[in-house]
Amino acid sequence: MNQLLAMRTFVRVVETGSFSRTADQLSLPRSTVSKLINDLERHLGIRLMQRTTRAVAPTSDGLEYYSHAARLIADLDSVDTAARSNKLKPGGHLRIDAPASFANCLLIPALPDFHRLYPDITIALGISDRAVNIVGEGVDCVLRAGKLDELGMIGRKITDLHYITCAAPAYLERMGTPASPLDLQQGHVQAGYFFAASGKLDALVFEQAAQRHTLASTVFSTNDGNGLKEMLLAGLGIGQHFQRVMQPYLDAGQLVQILPQWTRPAIALHVLYPPNRYQNARLKVFIDWLMLTFGEALA
Repeated sequence: MNQLLAMRTFVRVVETGSFSRTADQLSLPRSTVSKLINDLERHLGIRLMQRTTRAVAPTSDGLEYYSHAARLIADLDSVDTAARSNKLKPGGHLRIDAPASFANCLLIPALPDFHRLYPDITIALGISDRAVNIVGEGVDCVLRAGKLDELGMIGRKITDLHYITCAAPAYLERMGTPASPLDLQQGHVQAGYFFAASGKLDALVFEQAAQRHTLASTVFSTNDGNGLKEMLLAGLGIGQHFQRVMQPYLDAGQLVQILPQWTRPAIALHVLYPPNRYQNARLKVFIDWLMLTFGEALA
């Protein structure tokens, strides 16, 4: 038995909850994954996994063994990475996921700089506002705006994302420019964002000193940040979006900021990844590049 391979396989099965996904991620036949787990159980003399026809989950002994095995593999990978970094530039494949607006408007335009620095790293970029299953879908890291709900993941804050309220000139010519947030409820059309998982609308928020107005009534809404940007550019209504995403359109006169004296609390942008992945040299340099490129640019 290749004990190290068996341990790596066991750790990945626990993280993915699936023999099939583990086989795909490790490029192994499913039968080999099953045999490695069986061999490891025989070697240790304990039952590591509880198998059913629908799912696989670690036993109590398996959970304890996983905590030690995951740390051991992470330490081993760290040693390998340190040794290689003295001789080689990072290379290999990264699977990344990012929200639509950030990916299209900010990340993709900056990627040529990353490729120039690290030409041996290939990137598969998933673009979606859906909260992907990081481990289950084999994603190395995700960029996530707002609250972090994933347990067991490491999150590093990149920057704060600030909002701006805006509309297209054509809309304002047609409907007039509101003088206060309450004017939006008097004949104006609101365009907004709703969360795909819950269907809940992300209300427009306006704060000034001790005053706060929350407006949760829209005519048009979308679960895609890029779609919201296009709705506002099309003159469908008044809405709020991240200032850094909308700034080029404000500069070009395609959008106009309204109610600038009213603000909305910023939300944090994080990069999120499993604890044992950061030992990977290519992921480490990508995260460091994210922090350098966007941590200052978006501040």
